[in-house]
Amino acid sequence: MLVEKFIDYLKLEKNYSSNTLSAYKRDLIQYNKFIIENNSDLKIEKADYKIIRSWIVSMVNNNLSNRSINRKVSSLKSFYKFLIKTDTIKLSPLKAHSPLKQSKTIQVPFSKEEINSLLDSDFFNNDYKGVLQKTIISFFYFTGVRRIELISIKESDISLESGTIKVMGKRSKERIIPILPKLKKSIKNYRDIKSKLLGKNPSEYLFISKNRKQLSEKFVYRTVNEYFKLVSPKIKKAPHVLRHSFATHLINEGADINSVKELLGHSSLSATQVYSHTSMERIKEVFKNSHPRAK
Repeated sequence: MLVEKFIDYLKLEKNYSSNTLSAYKRDLIQYNKFIIENNSDLKIEKADYKIIRSWIVSMVNNNLSNRSINRKVSSLKSFYKFLIKTDTIKLSPLKAHSPLKQSKTIQVPFSKEEINSLLDSDFFNNDYKGVLQKTIISFFYFTGVRRIELISIKESDISLESGTIKVMGKRSKERIIPILPKLKKSIKNYRDIKSKLLGKNPSEYLFISKNRKQLSEKFVYRTVNEYFKLVSPKIKKAPHVLRHSFATHLINEGADINSVKELLGHSSLSATQVYSHTSMERIKEVFKNSHPRAK
């Protein structure tokens, strides 16, 4: 009951997305299940730090990464803050908790050459699925949207006349992204094929499957991963890497970081600064041209 009230609070007062709500709920259900299995009579609001610590140890023993464990504990921390806010408890059992140490990983964006070689290739079929997949990849790179934002784009959000896309981001924050000529051409081509195959106005969503259903996040992930395997040796080939590439390439070409922040839909500049690290290609170029022994 308390978990449901907490999820309602996040949904109604915090405007969290359905994906975020699902993640919070999943974490709390897993934690509650652990309590029941190990302390059958104990209620979730009565658990102390000893129980939480045992849960953390069990996750470590199950080879869960420190990053994933910290995220789950963060969900728990928010839950106990809510319980304090609603006078259910007086103190959070996580008050003195310190997160597990995480190794910093630098996410490497796709290079301009990798992206151009894919989009200019003949890897994509000329049927509906091929055109859909190519448009999805183009859309990611030309807009920098998140995966959930892409599949949620509606036909009414696109205005080719004014050259803009309306995107609903995290916490229902709306932003406008300009449409560049090449993306405009891709969208028009996709729309033409979609209307020929599926008829006029087959769905409110821009990107749909052949059975007129909204695309799944899994399909979108698989599309990016499978095609970039053909042109890139990078380990991670996910939609978020295209978002990273969008931001990194803009900043490397001299775009103002505050403008990039608005395009990405970030609430703080610190989130955008993650992408401001110069790409490895740029570092190599500067190194080659500037080091006295490089010539």
